[in-house]
Amino acid sequence: MYYALKLSGIIVLVFIIQLIFDKYGFTDALLLNGQFLSEPWRIITAIFLHANIMHLIYNIFALALFGSILEGFIGGKKFLLVFFATGIIANLISVNFYENSLGASGAIYGVIGAIIIIRPMLFIFAFGLPMPVFVAGILWVAGDMFGIFMPSDVANIAHLSGIFSGLLFGVVFRDWKKNKGKKEKITLDEAFVRNWEDNYMR
Repeated sequence: MYYALKLSGIIVLVFIIQLIFDKYGFTDALLLNGQFLSEPWRIITAIFLHANIMHLIYNIFALALFGSILEGFIGGKKFLLVFFATGIIANLISVNFYENSLGASGAIYGVIGAIIIIRPMLFIFAFGLPMPVFVAGILWVAGDMFGIFMPSDVANIAHLSGIFSGLLFGVVFRDWKKNKGKKEKITLDEAFVRNWEDNYMR
């Protein structure tokens, strides 16, 4: 358990290494760009890189909060699956739109997407107000869709790719939670039971 917090710690450690070794090309060797076809590790390593301290703080806070929430709902291993799978999907899509990108945002949006499906009425603070997580998700999606058409350093398409793939994982794991613990009912033909009683219960 506590994989969300461990991932947050790893990301902080990687950022410290970035600060120390960036002049030697550490970040450039691991961020996501067109070289990923010949250097496929970039699809994963880019998730752990961040552009600056504010980028890091926002993502670490979101990962620690929403990651811990999702982990509590579906367990650590399934949380890791959601985090890495949605992060990879977001990167595979966004690499077609951005010259280079880095950060855990796609994976974090994936985690949020899963929470929206599993527990849509969970209240969180977003935009300075308490609201159900599904409402916050709608606002975040709207903001990113608007942001696609506005020049900025934010990889909005990665966010959208992450949250929509997270919604799919949410459907899978919500169904799994519903079915978990259900006892399988065994049905027997009534005529067979009565025949057995007549033959063996006299």
